[in-house]
Amino acid sequence: MTSQREDPQAMTLETRFAPFAAAMRQAHLPEIAIHTFRYYYAKLLHGDTGYISNEAARPVSNLTKEAELADYRAAGQGALQRLIVLKLNGGLGTSMGMTGPKSLIEVKEGQTFLDVVVQQVLQLRHESNARVPLVLMNSFNTHDASLQALAQHPAIQSDVPLDFVQHKEPKIWVENLAPAQWPDDPEKEWCPPGHGDIYPALLSSGMLQKMLDAGYEFAFVSNIDNLGATVDVEILGYFAAEELPFLMEVTARTPADRKGGHLARRPDGGLLLRELAQCPPQDLDEFQDINRYRYFNTNNLWVHLPTLKAVLDQQDGLLGLPMIRNEKPVDPTQPNSPRVYQLETAMGLAISSFEGAQALEVSRDRFRPVKKSNDILVLWSDVYQLTEDYRIELIPERNDEPLVELDDRFYALFDDLKERFPYGAPSLRACQRLDVQGNVYFGKNVVIKGNVKIAHNGDDPHWIEDDAVLEG
Repeated sequence: MTSQREDPQAMTLETRFAPFAAAMRQAHLPEIAIHTFRYYYAKLLHGDTGYISNEAARPVSNLTKEAELADYRAAGQGALQRLIVLKLNGGLGTSMGMTGPKSLIEVKEGQTFLDVVVQQVLQLRHESNARVPLVLMNSFNTHDASLQALAQHPAIQSDVPLDFVQHKEPKIWVENLAPAQWPDDPEKEWCPPGHGDIYPALLSSGMLQKMLDAGYEFAFVSNIDNLGATVDVEILGYFAAEELPFLMEVTARTPADRKGGHLARRPDGGLLLRELAQCPPQDLDEFQDINRYRYFNTNNLWVHLPTLKAVLDQQDGLLGLPMIRNEKPVDPTQPNSPRVYQLETAMGLAISSFEGAQALEVSRDRFRPVKKSNDILVLWSDVYQLTEDYRIELIPERNDEPLVELDDRFYALFDDLKERFPYGAPSLRACQRLDVQGNVYFGKNVVIKGNVKIAHNGDDPHWIEDDAVLEG
């Protein structure tokens, strides 16, 4: 790393990009990945922040609602033979201290995220007599372990491959916009390009063509840790019958979603998605106003595969999604390590790339992501049940899940969570809120009722006794 920042304008783009291209070719990345990264590096070099102002992102109202689609059920049943279920499976759960695929966490009755998703697809095949493949977009880090796990489910095989692998790209020194070098751990020199990479990766891997050759026309895409994202036949029917190129599922924003990506409308009337990192600092208050920007992106998307192929072919494999410039330490485990830019895109940003793309308002039941240990604990608890058709649903007496806040000092890492709840989650079926501060361990058969706050000072652990009932 040089000590003086070079003037980005003092060198040509090709000269500055040459070491990036060389590193990517040495890592055997396809030319489409290099071409795409060059497009975004040029934007960075010319001072593009990726910001989208409030003027360019106007509020949206009056969307079609999921509840209005009952008449499309027959069309959806007819379209199932042409549907792919595609799950994003590139995450390692590093924010929770994990080193393996997040999808291999046990979430319910000994089943992992991946197990549940596999069973959901097999159940759909059984009920509909349709082929419905499951395809994973893996990362280099999740590919091997995930395919080993899928080998335990031989029935999930289909007429297209089980997975394809997303690209990776170099991190960029903030100081001089050169390739980041970190000899202590060379893997830290690379990062994923965000899940917007799904489109060029589908193309470069050959997976998109294989899907089309096998007669598939529609893809339902979602995060593998969102177990609410199951195939809805009525939504599929609406997507197919209305001949839409792209459909985004959105849901009403709550205060918890203030920092999440929201739906907006361009000045020309088209739709766009704006992520927090794309909001100018002076517009943050409006960005977080859930009454102004009412809809939150669930990352459940429906894509018309022939249209995607046509658009990618027209644009040499480049959708040109808006850039997200993320600044981070080069080594996430060392917050004080030198800063890098990671250039990312989000797959929902493609809503601006297809003429006629729409958004659909869906219930919150279709958005149940697991981002923190708090979410895992609620999913483990008796608030949720695993149905016979492998859906994760709230128990009948609950309309919403309890709010759980666990002290990040002791629970943020997955292994720490398991250590402090050695017998699994306490009963939360009668709980409205649980707030735990301090180093607290939970015994067997603990019951939480109403609003409960547990506070313990000191580093020594405090045990909640077996069979304790905590209330008020």
